[in-house]
Amino acid sequence: MCGITGIFAFNLVGKFNKVNVAAATMCLELRGPDNQNIYNDDWVALGHRRLSIIDTSAVAHQPMWDESGRYCIAYNGEVFNYRELRQHLEARGVKFFSQSDTEVVLKLFMLEKEKCLNKLNGFFALCIYDKQEQTFFVARDRYGVKPLLYLFDEDKFLFASEMKSIMQYGIDKTIDFTALYTYLQLNYIPAPDTIFRNVKKLLPGHYLTIANKKLTIGKYYDIPVAEDRSFTYDLAKEKLKELLDASVQRRLISDVPLGAFLSGGIDSSVITALAVKHKPDLHTFSIGFKDEKFFDETHYAKLVAEHFKTEHTVFSLTNDDLYEHVHNILNYLDEPFADSSAINVYILSKQTRKHATVALSGDGADEILAGYNKHEAFYRSFHSGIKENVVQALSPVWNLIPQSRNNTLSNKARQFARFAEGMKLPPKDRYWRWAAFADEGTAKNLLTADSVSKISEQHHTEGKAELLKHITGSGSMNEVLLTDAKLLLPNDMLTKVDLMSMANALEVRTPFLDFEVVNFIFSLPEAFKINPTMRKRILQDAFKDILPAQLYKRPKKGFEVPLLKWFRKEMKSMIVDDLLSKKLIDEQGIFNYAEIQKLKDQLFSSNPGDVHARIWGLVVFQFWWKKYMQK
Repeated sequence: MCGITGIFAFNLVGKFNKVNVAAATMCLELRGPDNQNIYNDDWVALGHRRLSIIDTSAVAHQPMWDESGRYCIAYNGEVFNYRELRQHLEARGVKFFSQSDTEVVLKLFMLEKEKCLNKLNGFFALCIYDKQEQTFFVARDRYGVKPLLYLFDEDKFLFASEMKSIMQYGIDKTIDFTALYTYLQLNYIPAPDTIFRNVKKLLPGHYLTIANKKLTIGKYYDIPVAEDRSFTYDLAKEKLKELLDASVQRRLISDVPLGAFLSGGIDSSVITALAVKHKPDLHTFSIGFKDEKFFDETHYAKLVAEHFKTEHTVFSLTNDDLYEHVHNILNYLDEPFADSSAINVYILSKQTRKHATVALSGDGADEILAGYNKHEAFYRSFHSGIKENVVQALSPVWNLIPQSRNNTLSNKARQFARFAEGMKLPPKDRYWRWAAFADEGTAKNLLTADSVSKISEQHHTEGKAELLKHITGSGSMNEVLLTDAKLLLPNDMLTKVDLMSMANALEVRTPFLDFEVVNFIFSLPEAFKINPTMRKRILQDAFKDILPAQLYKRPKKGFEVPLLKWFRKEMKSMIVDDLLSKKLIDEQGIFNYAEIQKLKDQLFSSNPGDVHARIWGLVVFQFWWKKYMQK
């Protein structure tokens, strides 16, 4: 797990930017605190920051060259089947000088070029430089666990693991207002766009080549969606257990201390149950809130830990603890990204890193197995009856009841209101509305007329259509899950975990996103995943005989933070007097202050609804703008 960056200059203007590679590499220090190396020649430079996990010796440092001096790799990630791949390569006469997975990837590419990607089971972002052919080969893992940003123009191609590294090259920092418009709806910016007009994200499952000053993009993987009806439900449960067990076992390979996140939910409990079979001394970690019992679930985590006899550590936080870390979190974000549960992940990662360098997590299960409230809402919208029609008919009533996420009654009113609103829309619009914190009109109202004029309606419409293309209107849950796997998972959930774990030099591994597991799950009919009474049905049923029975009687909770109280107290001055003050908003010229004031009024009202999520989106953007854009 590391940080990578590099540049390929096409002319003397591009070559001038090469002087920045050292700074671009150094600013990735938190991702890789164990070693820094840089390669430089006339037209190419590669930088690498290393977090040593497999083969921690100096011989595995990067950028890594093959023995001939033709190929060089800068690589971020882990390939968990590298030992099997190495054996196959050795049988073909390939020699190795290290015990690292990095060298296996390099040698496999030398023999098979881009076809090697289909054999890699793991997560990665990489660049391989062919000195003889003067080419770059750049690739990203199947699901977007690891990030890869790039810029390509007539003078150069450059890439990095994070935007802060890209910015070190002195790039043009023109804001992409179409991306900002999307951000104000979703609280994140979907790939391939970024906050800057000229910087892009490589899509998951894709690779690109730089040759003769030209960029070519190719796709090597897509989630297969054809249903396999040969499996009965019972056979499918056994197959899922077998695949997940193999996935967890693969992800226990490490030359440094390894543990597991344990929230007490089904997903992390399943991962813990499987891991402890192969690692009886497993150390598990969870996070809770002393002041906010509505959000605290550590008693379930302790229950699971006692059941499987893991060494368990609970990090119990107060609102003051959250506030203590918020500046570090905001300071680390180099592009607007406003999933507030990143605060939890940051603190959990920071505390876990004191005990382990690698942690397993249950991330990915909700998106591919229908674990969210919205999945139940979609299921009910596709199979609506009397209850659903009553909720829709009572839409005016829900809007009269105070709504917030802070207690059961007001949260239920909020959910009913969102459900009733979504039921009025066609499937594509329904998905977007339930994925968003603000609709398009509301987002546009937040912007000044000048900002709105910079939005490309065509680009937004085409980008949205691409993101929603799998939802055909047939009423299929598998279409919703596939859209989540391509939109929500890489751009929100995995981005959050990568950023917050890497800010603390912690590698997080996601067994549910083994491609054999994902391919199998998407071959199953929707009835195996969700029915009128159960979400993640096949996962819950497959492991019911080994998990504590109490887990099946608990309500589903998100990994949320108590933002509302926090904003009204600890962060009130930062919001009211600084980041969302009239003075800054007017000087900035991006936002419409009258709409900002309405959000602030709602924040301190008795009916806050989801406003705290929208306020957090603005806070994140404003902090970012002051750090990187304010003159």
